[in-house]
Amino acid sequence: MLLQNNTIVVRRPRVITLLTDFGTQDAYVGIMKGVIAGINPSATVIDICHSTPPQDTFSGAYLLSTSYKYFPEKTIHVAVVDPGVGSRRDIVCVETKDYFFLVPDNGILSFIVQEERPESIIRVTNSKYFLPSLSYTFHGRDVFAPVAAHLSLGIKTQQLGIRINQLEQLDVPKPVLKIAGRVEGQIIYIDRFGNLITNVTKEYLVKGVGGQKPEVGSKKQDAFKKTSKEKILSQLCTMETTIGKKKILGLSKTYTDVQTGEPLALIGSAGFLEVSINQGNAQRYFKVDKGSKIIIENVR
Repeated sequence: MLLQNNTIVVRRPRVITLLTDFGTQDAYVGIMKGVIAGINPSATVIDICHSTPPQDTFSGAYLLSTSYKYFPEKTIHVAVVDPGVGSRRDIVCVETKDYFFLVPDNGILSFIVQEERPESIIRVTNSKYFLPSLSYTFHGRDVFAPVAAHLSLGIKTQQLGIRINQLEQLDVPKPVLKIAGRVEGQIIYIDRFGNLITNVTKEYLVKGVGGQKPEVGSKKQDAFKKTSKEKILSQLCTMETTIGKKKILGLSKTYTDVQTGEPLALIGSAGFLEVSINQGNAQRYFKVDKGSKIIIENVR
């Protein structure tokens, strides 16, 4: 609590999130939480995910990008998927209008910087905010956790180190409009249910397959952004999705729109086209992996 002009102002504590590839079998995540609690016992720490495939920075980038917006303003998002730990790679603190991101500078923010403009990027160098003794293999404990805890206490990002102007970027594949009504994309993530998440967004489907091309900066674009799922479904009821030699006709609303064991295409919760099997595993059904091509076209 702060006293300003004889008025008590209650400062809401900042939330810290953790996303790692550490898993839960070992003590690594618990140790990070212990370090945070030792510096700020009042910190609220929320786990996003610790089952990111080991060293898979791209999957970490996807998971973080589909999660970060659902937290309060000024949340400190800590993402430690860090195959370069102990090397010369930097640790950065990126501040946007609404959030802080404390991450290795290895491209893990590649999806997010397409949506959030960084207001500052700080290379974290000030050892005042680290643990006293650093290891070469566990910067999650020695750097990320204590720095996050100090940020949650209100220190300024400028106190952490040196301002820089650039971030490392991953190669994030974009869908391609080959011809009118035909889009080629690829699988970018496979969840634990075997659902195949593609890089084709809801908006790109309507534009590429449904035939709409909103004008940038126009009222048409505003109307396009507000397009309802019901309208999209009606526009894309004749679309055909091809993976390998198998085809799916139409766009479903829910998994149960088809019989158990049958394939379907739908817009998933993250806004991307997703290929699934009702109560089954689409990865095994289609025998595909990340990077596999998918074709969506209007066959009417």
